[in-house]
Amino acid sequence: MKLNRSTDMALRIAMLTAVSPVRTTVEELATRLALPRSHVAKVVQRLQRLGVLVTTRGRSGGVAFAEQAGELTVGLVVRAFEGDGEVVSCEQPACPLVAGCRLRGELRRAQAAFLAVLDGVRLGDLVDGSAGQILLSLGAPPARTASLGS
Repeated sequence: MKLNRSTDMALRIAMLTAVSPVRTTVEELATRLALPRSHVAKVVQRLQRLGVLVTTRGRSGGVAFAEQAGELTVGLVVRAFEGDGEVVSCEQPACPLVAGCRLRGELRRAQAAFLAVLDGVRLGDLVDGSAGQILLSLGAPPARTASLGS
């Protein structure tokens, strides 16, 4: 099973914000992850609705990992971005093998096992505080320039 690009981005953004000691911006996330800003903005918005990220507007605003997000599971994020749809669709187009085929059931079982494993992994398990930053080889986030009015 291959995760779609949005799911991959969501997990990377969650991990990056989890190890960041300061708020970041969508632009900084896009730059650090070499992803299009517009896609990052959409993923950040969805992660905020899930409770993974906290966003604040304005001059000193930005994006941060939500305090309770470490307890949320990877399975929750994957389901939110992938949906609970089936791996294969036997009805569209109509498959002539559907009456006696066992593949669909086995794929359902495999998908359930895949998600069960991810349900056992908390987002906080993916990074371990300051050790997570070292593990991810991210180094310090880019310096934010101070504005003249600060």
